[in-house]
Amino acid sequence: MASMASLACVAIEIDLRSREPSYLQLAAILRARIESGEIAHGEALPPITFLVQETGLAVGTVRRAIKVLADQGLVVTVPGRGSYAR
Repeated sequence: MASMASLACVAIEIDLRSREPSYLQLAAILRARIESGEIAHGEALPPITFLVQETGLAVGTVRRAIKVLADQGLVVTVPGRGSYAR
C-alpha cells in the first residue's frame, strides 16, 4: 500500500502542450497507479489540494479527472471525505 509520502515522491507531470486535455492526462496517471496497485483498493487518492499543488492544474480540472475515474468505476467519492480506489 502506498503512503502519501511515497506518492509525493513520484512526480505527476502534465504536458500542457499536449493535444490531450490536462484532465484526461491526470486521469490516465491516476488510473495507472490504481491498476498497478500503487494506490490500493480502498485507499484514498491524494487530496485535491495536493494534486493541484503537484500538477499546477486548477481545482476544477482535478475534479474533472477524478470524475472520469468515478464514471469508469475506478474510484468512489465520499462527500467531505475524499475519493477512494475501488
